[in-house]
Amino acid sequence: MQSRIFPVSEYVRPSNGEPIRSVVQETKDAVVVVWHAHPGQDIAAHIHPHGQDTWTVISGEADYYQGGGIVAHLKAGDIAIANPGQVHGALNTGQVPLVFVSVVAPGSAGFAVAEK
Repeated sequence: MQSRIFPVSEYVRPSNGEPIRSVVQETKDAVVVVWHAHPGQDIAAHIHPHGQDTWTVISGEADYYQGGGIVAHLKAGDIAIANPGQVHGALNTGQVPLVFVSVVAPGSAGFAVAEK
């Protein structure tokens, strides 16, 4: 039987360029990724026109973009849910890496850049 357990630490990919999105699993039902963003790195505001994106923050903190200029504080232990078409993105405002697991469902949710 294939394991259904995926250690987050095995998918963390630090980068001095853009934040890294490391795919854990991608199916028609969902895409599961681990994000890593150094302090000051930005995950561009975007939407998924046909799906929900749920972020579970493992470490760090960030300004979480919600569109229309609305920004919320996101920190380790928080879960942020963006329903289909809702803007989301983040700027790591903390002193440690922002690491979170993102689950986009369904897998065919689409992607488009959006305004913060």
